[in-house]
Amino acid sequence: MTAKTLPKVIVEQIRSPIGRPADQRATLKGLKLNKIRRRAELEDTPAIRGMIAKVAHLVRVVEND
Repeated sequence: MTAKTLPKVIVEQIRSPIGRPADQRATLKGLKLNKIRRRAELEDTPAIRGMIAKVAHLVRVVEND
């Protein structure tokens, strides 16, 4: 059986969630981010892309090296 590996996306938190709505804070936690300059490597799925779009003003997508 061959396992399909999904491409990865690296997301970095660049702004604080202080003063943001609770759903945006929860989205950051779902992306495994909780402090500025933290990075998380996640599978590149439509659900993850939607989460990134929701908090696009707080994160940035880092290019894979």
